[in-house]
Amino acid sequence: FTDQGIRDVKQTTERAKVLTAAGQRLGIKVKDIYWTLGAYDAVLVADGPDDEAITAWTLGAGSLGNIRTQTMRAFSADELNKILAKLP
Repeated sequence: FTDQGIRDVKQTTERAKVLTAAGQRLGIKVKDIYWTLGAYDAVLVADGPDDEAITAWTLGAGSLGNIRTQTMRAFSADELNKILAKLP
């Protein structure tokens, strides 16, 4: 959380619902949200139509001031096999 986000921490799950709805408008499906202990306050697993939609969504979420995002692009086995096939 940011300083702002932790001050209003009791609204966390409600903000997650708003974030999920915003993602749906961009064609993004939130698969799971986990609130965690440690360096990261939450981990969210989502699938979207393209990297641009995910980027717009996370930038929008961060611009509200409650969270900082870190996005990690994940690859399925099929996607990774296509990448590996391009190696010399």
